[in-house]
Amino acid sequence: MKTLRLILGDQLNINHSWFATIDPNVWYVMMEVRSETDYVAHHIQKVVAIFAAMRNFAHQLQRIGHQVIYITLDDKNNRQSFPENIRWLIQAHHFQKFEYQLPDEFRVDKILHELCLTLSIPCQEFDTEHFFTTRHELGLIFRDQKQYLLETFYRKMRLKHNLLLDAKQKPLGGKWNYDAENRKPYDEKVKVPPPLLFQHRVQPLVELLQKQNVKTIGSIDSENFSWSLSRKEALALLEYFLKNLLPYFGTYQDAMHTDYPYLFHSRLSFALNVKLISPHEVIEQAIAEWQQYPEKISFPQIEGFVRQILGWREYMRGIYWLKMPEYAQLNYFHHQNPLPSWYWSGETRMACLRDVITNSLRNAFAHHIQRLMITGNFALLAGVHPNETDRWYLGIYADAFEWVEITNTRGMSQYADGGIVGTKPYVSTAQYINKMSNYCHKCFYDKNQKVGHRACPFNSLYWHFYFRNRQKLERNLRIGIVYPTLQRMEANGELASILQQAEHYLQNAESL
Repeated sequence: MKTLRLILGDQLNINHSWFATIDPNVWYVMMEVRSETDYVAHHIQKVVAIFAAMRNFAHQLQRIGHQVIYITLDDKNNRQSFPENIRWLIQAHHFQKFEYQLPDEFRVDKILHELCLTLSIPCQEFDTEHFFTTRHELGLIFRDQKQYLLETFYRKMRLKHNLLLDAKQKPLGGKWNYDAENRKPYDEKVKVPPPLLFQHRVQPLVELLQKQNVKTIGSIDSENFSWSLSRKEALALLEYFLKNLLPYFGTYQDAMHTDYPYLFHSRLSFALNVKLISPHEVIEQAIAEWQQYPEKISFPQIEGFVRQILGWREYMRGIYWLKMPEYAQLNYFHHQNPLPSWYWSGETRMACLRDVITNSLRNAFAHHIQRLMITGNFALLAGVHPNETDRWYLGIYADAFEWVEITNTRGMSQYADGGIVGTKPYVSTAQYINKMSNYCHKCFYDKNQKVGHRACPFNSLYWHFYFRNRQKLERNLRIGIVYPTLQRMEANGELASILQQAEHYLQNAESL
């Protein structure tokens, strides 16, 4: 039966069972379409990286012997959407069956499901064979429960896949979680290795996007494009991380420093999210490296890395498929403010936000604490509508696909889901930012001041946030002494001036 199989831009898994056998009756189709480039304004590096990786993958399939139809963005026959291109191909080439791998995004999943309902030929869907869990496994784990605790999920995953356990199925080291030991600022006691950057000439793709008037954000070095665009490069990036960065990853995973935008982070998220490599092999190789060099890699380092992939990544995907599409509408605090325009330029006097946003525009990357406790922290304190933060995060980072972005942004970062993902809002004053970074050292604003012309906006906005959301948050046990402190500030008259300062900043957010 002549079969058409669709491969999406984030399904570049050469080890998928589809490709184990060369079938002359099977044709694979890959396509660059405006429906994917245009649903948000993406970073130019994100679009180029996906298209370049797709083209590399198509060539790899052809070299093996598979039959591939590749529709470029400027192809004269390109209908610029998955359904229209598939209908045209079925009609033009007389395909008798259509198959596809389950999309990771709800939007695309709905598009393909509805397409199949209209086709006159048989359709079949397949698993992507990538994740540790099925789409709905988290929902089954927490059935009949009101809370979806990450720690519970993480422990069940460790047990299910027999990772970092002893012979009695107990956690190695005696504890399940070493997060408390993985929160140190960078103290310059160890040297930060330079990042492994690849060199690709991608000027033709840049010109393609320009000619097609695709709206993008950020900048790109089209002569020295540094992202890993093939499985070979992704494996090289993994090896570099294991040899050079893993020994200190856990210790400094929450640290931030102006001289080191990557610090000890792996930068594997793009390769993982387009499936050039799998989470299984990443974890297996990381554990093997730790087992071979236990004197070099302490247990908290390996546990922290495994937890991010086996725990957090799989957990976020599970929440996504459990709660979508309603999740995309949640706005627990009813925030309505726009995202300040300097999120698109980095032109702010706040040193932390300037550094993170500028590097994000330059590199299409920021690590998790920069996203959570700098850009996300300010957006939450400033009452930005979660739709605005979703669009920004989804567009600006090369690794951002909705299944992992929206649960991190609307959930963890903005607490717009009311506590489904996070057990408390992740907000802070300048005290935390100063502790974990060197951003405050040369900032226009004074990290120690709550009021005044040069008072750090994070300080007054922090107290304003808790004051205006007292009814929703006062009974949250994880918040600690925030509300007793607020009561003391009210009693001694200090709070009024802080709230006034915050109101001034909220009204003048564009000029901060």
